[in-house]
Amino acid sequence: MTVETPTTADSLAAWGPRPATSAEWIERARQVATELAVDAVARDRANQPPYAEVELLRDSGLVTLLGPIEHGGAGENWTTALRVVRAVSAGDGSIGQLLGYHYLWAWAARLVATPEQIAAVEEQATKERWFFGGAVNPRDSDLVITEEGDELVFTGEKSFSTGGRVADATVLEGVIEGTDKHVFAIVPTKQPGIRFKGDWDALGQRLTESGGVVVDRVRVPWAAAAGYVEQDGEHVFVPRVYNTLNVPLIQIIFANMYLGIAEGALATAATYTREKTRPWPYTPDLKQKATEEFHVLETYGDLRSKLWAVEALTDRAAVLIEAINAHADTVTPDERGEAEVVIAAAKQVAIDTGLEIGTRIYEVTGARATASSVGLDIFWRNIRTHSLHDPIAHKRAEVGRYVLLDELPEPSWYT
Repeated sequence: MTVETPTTADSLAAWGPRPATSAEWIERARQVATELAVDAVARDRANQPPYAEVELLRDSGLVTLLGPIEHGGAGENWTTALRVVRAVSAGDGSIGQLLGYHYLWAWAARLVATPEQIAAVEEQATKERWFFGGAVNPRDSDLVITEEGDELVFTGEKSFSTGGRVADATVLEGVIEGTDKHVFAIVPTKQPGIRFKGDWDALGQRLTESGGVVVDRVRVPWAAAAGYVEQDGEHVFVPRVYNTLNVPLIQIIFANMYLGIAEGALATAATYTREKTRPWPYTPDLKQKATEEFHVLETYGDLRSKLWAVEALTDRAAVLIEAINAHADTVTPDERGEAEVVIAAAKQVAIDTGLEIGTRIYEVTGARATASSVGLDIFWRNIRTHSLHDPIAHKRAEVGRYVLLDELPEPSWYT
């Protein structure tokens, strides 16, 4: 597959020595976050496609974090990838989301493709540093696929397509007309058959290129239909439990994204409190600095403690994902279901804590911190917008059914 990607020479070298450990990659992500945070509010308000931001991810080496070492990737695991998403999200939630979705779709071949397809996609994507997007919103009608000789032709629309115009490769999903056969395929983004509407203008996560897309007769050879093999003249897909890990993976990405945004909110607010918040003068217990006031100290202590708790639960979920990845071909429905339950728990508390932090930081920064120029609102807006991706009440119910009825969630487009 021919994909147009930038060919800037020595861009990775400009960042200094290549990280050699997971800890160094996470530190690299923090450096990226620091750079993004400088003008995150201004870029959010401008609401322009984040081409430069994606180049920053590419040049820093984060795009190929999960890619095979032999092809120039870091060969890292999902624990590191999730912490990288968390770190980047602290600097800019939109770019953290783009990176998280990229990791999911870069991994999509491993979830559903044949060994030969996996090897081919990962080699090319890593060497050429593809940035992935996906037009797979399950709330819309499936794309319709027609067979024309040895090709599949995708047609339809999706109201959401994260990555949009800034992606090099786009994952499509559809159903072959007249059958119940779902097909995933990776296609070049820049082609006449893919037209992005540019209509993403939400309250938050404004730089995620998540607007609508029109797919008009995009052709894919049968050989590129992920996971399909030819048997007795027919194309057959052999299902396995690991095929269903795409949803738990994206849900744990969400939890880490919310956690990162909340981390950014608390850190930004703390800097403001230390440097600009004034103590309240109309009290018998007068303090010289806002950082000496009991209610300020108590609030930060409460919020920080809750974030540590979310972090512990989210990391526990990552352990379960790593255990599944270690034996992808023999994972059981119970293992998959138990991981999904813990991920559902992590996601709900990450949302609750993130929204609480996004609101309560104003109590300890003061009225002047509501100025548009300060931009503290971006953190609440980002979590509030994306957390509506699917109703959190259903995640609580998943955990409730597990506790009360010993029921594990069945795989679906949202569980």
